Formats: sequence, structure tokens, C-alpha cells
Amino acid sequence: MPDWVKLYHQMPYPLRTLVASARGYHLRSWRYGRKTELLIAEYLEHETWSMKQWRKWQEEKLAFLLHRAATQVPYYREQWNQRRRQGDRASWEYLENWPILSKDAVRSVPTQFIAEDRNIKNMYHEHTSGTTGKALDLWWSRETVQNWYALFEARCRLWHEVSRHDRWAILGGQLVTPVGQRRPPFWVWNAGLNQLYMSSYHLAPELISAYLDALCCYQVVYLWGYTSSLYSLAIEAIKQKRINIQMKVVLTNAEPLYDYQRSAIETAFNCPVRETYGMAEIAAAASECRHGQMHIWPEVGYVEVMNNDQTASPGVVGELICTGLLNMDMPLIRYQVGDEGSLSLLDNVCSCSRSLPLLGKVHGRVDDVLYAPDGRRVGRLDPVFKARLPVIEAQIIQETLDVIRVKVVPAVGFGAADTQDIILRIQQRLGAGMQVIVETVNEIPRTKAGKFKAVISKLPQ
Repeated sequence: MPDWVKLYHQMPYPLRTLVASARGYHLRSWRYGRKTELLIAEYLEHETWSMKQWRKWQEEKLAFLLHRAATQVPYYREQWNQRRRQGDRASWEYLENWPILSKDAVRSVPTQFIAEDRNIKNMYHEHTSGTTGKALDLWWSRETVQNWYALFEARCRLWHEVSRHDRWAILGGQLVTPVGQRRPPFWVWNAGLNQLYMSSYHLAPELISAYLDALCCYQVVYLWGYTSSLYSLAIEAIKQKRINIQMKVVLTNAEPLYDYQRSAIETAFNCPVRETYGMAEIAAAASECRHGQMHIWPEVGYVEVMNNDQTASPGVVGELICTGLLNMDMPLIRYQVGDEGSLSLLDNVCSCSRSLPLLGKVHGRVDDVLYAPDGRRVGRLDPVFKARLPVIEAQIIQETLDVIRVKVVPAVGFGAADTQDIILRIQQRLGAGMQVIVETVNEIPRTKAGKFKAVISKLPQ
């Protein structure tokens, strides 16, 4: 654990709030600017475009992106030069002539994906990973960041009559308080973003009353967070008959939303629940309208569905291959986002009258929920691997209520200190009494579809 995190956890709550707020003001300066309101209005206006307008807009964006990538982005330029040397005369002007891009390619040489006319020092750097333990380094210009958050404001918040100026709460994976702490607060107030950041690691039944009290105390207007964490909060609120807490909307992310989860969350917080879809790479995004349809954001990316190396028809499940159109400075072309899904059969017709394309159900990445010995449900363990650990990939298996096995494919330099670091990080999230066994392996078995589950629970349902 970095020294600054240890120092942060030793701080009294008021000081932690000051640190979180300072970080929030910094993020706000990146996310919002003088053009934000104009951008929001522009994106809302796009929602009335005809299919012909959308087709023309995306064709122009794709043409610009492909030319820029082939001539100014080192990775793609070398790729095309090599193809030319081998006698390949295919045109880079057509998207279908570009190969599928894997996450491993981006991980191995991330800076080679940045356009040469951009100074990386002036870009926002995001270091992220999933529970596979494979890190991703991403860079965004200020323009990209502000466009992304203008879209988020338009399509996630304003669709449901809330805004960034309202008080909101997030249930996320940051360790905002030590997991061993058994007394509230299990959250930190971020004044810079009007945000109550609530720990997803302290949702034990006997502690959830404190969360519900905090939502009332901080006058939270809407919730956002991991589906499994929001569901844990909701079912305990119902058990305790605390169903008088009124939100305007609950927005889910990072995990699929099932009907039983939606029903419980709606009951607990007396409001609609809306699903969102996206990823840190900003290669695609979608959000649910009040009529229950998932609308793709065409400004973010062009979405293909591939089944057996062929373009799948609407309604047919396949691998989502996405070409990012928002981040022209670190372009990801025909990128394997790692999910399976389908395009809707409804031919972009929705009762909300928006002309945005429709996404069918996203089927990929359904990770198991883990249980701590004290009854807490933990649905995401991404932050365990967010540090720069020398790990190629990893799989977390819960064998019993108090035994976790972590299978690690080590990279060069992996050693005993890294093993202890993984053990410590998991115990910080699931409890110090959890036995964590780290096992190094040459590979992690895949399913018939070529994938593996990042998190597996062997506990009886």
C-alpha cells in the first residue's frame, strides 16, 4: 500500500474530508469548463437527429480517425507500414480492413497509441484494471475529458432530472476508510464534486443502518454505483423497514442489472433504477432511458457485434468490438472491450422519441459475488490490482467463507513482497481473518469461449 494511503487512513475524518475535497476540486477543473453547458446542449440536440444525420456524422468522424491513426499514431503507422512491406495494398480508409485490437496490445505499449502531435505531459493519465489484474494506462486530453463528462451529464443525469450540482452518493471500490474499521463513518464527503463516497467494503448487515443514516444526513438526491453493492444496501434497508428514504434515481454501473436487483432497489429508495454501460477506455457507452431501453452514445464509439468472425445481426449475441470516436488522441480501433452483447431488434424505435441507436442486453463479465465472514457482500475487487504489481493476470476464488485462493500468472520481478501485498489488499477488503492463498501458475484455464471468470465463488448459493 502506498505511504500516502497509509497516512490518509490515519487521519481523523474531518482531515480525510479535506483531502478528498481537494482531489475533487482538481477533478472538477478537468471535467468541467466554460464550454460545458454548450456541450451539454449540443449533445441533447443530437438526440433528435435522423438516422441519415447520424450515419453522415459517424462516417466523417471515422474517416478523420482512421487517417489520423494511420499517419500520426506510432502503433498503427508501423502496423500499416509492415503490411505494405508484405505487399498488402488494403486501404486504411475502410474500417473492415483494420485488424481486431486486443487489450494486451494496448497494455504492452500504451504510449505508442498516443498521437505524435499531443504532449503526454499535458494529458490526464488514468491507470486502471479489472479483476484480472491486467493494468491499463490511458491518456485523455482536457477536451476529451470535458466532452465525456458533458455527455455523462446529458445522458445519465439530465435524462432523470438530476445534475452535477445535486448532492449524490457513490458506492465504489476506493478504500475511503480502512476495511477493519467497525464504526462509522464508512464514507468521505467530497465537496469538490458534491459527492458522498461510500465504501463498498463495509456493507455488513449490522453496519448498513449507518449508511442509510448518512444518506439522510447528507441530503443525498441520487445514488450511483456497483449493482451488487446497491442491491446489498437495498435488501438490508427493506429488512429494516427503512423504505422511507426517497431518491430521484439510482444509476448502476460496472455490473449487469438483474430484474430482482432492480425491484429491490426501486422498493428501497422509492425511485426508478437505470442501468448504464461503459468502460475506462471510452470506446463505447450506453444508458437506459425511462422507457427501459439502452441507448448507445454514437459520439463515444462505433459498435460492432462479431459472431464467429462475422458481423452479427441485431438480436444475435456476439463479441462487442468498439472503435472509440471521442478520444482521437489515443485512438482504439476495433477494440475488444471484453464483453458480449447484441444490438437491439427494435430498429432504433423508442417511446422516448430519441433517435440514438439501441443496445440489446450486455451478457459478458458476470463475476461472482464474494462474502466476508461477517456477512458483507463484495462484488468488485478491481482495486486489489490497481497498483503496478508485476502480474500478467489473476483469478480470485472463494473456497470457503474464510479462505480465498488467488491464482497469479506472474510477470518478471514478481516476488514474495508482491505476494504479501496481494494478501494484505484482499484482507483489507474482506477482513483480517480471511486466509488468503496466493498460487503462482503458468496460465489460467479459459472457458470454451476463450475467457475465464475473474472471480469465482464456491460457496453454496
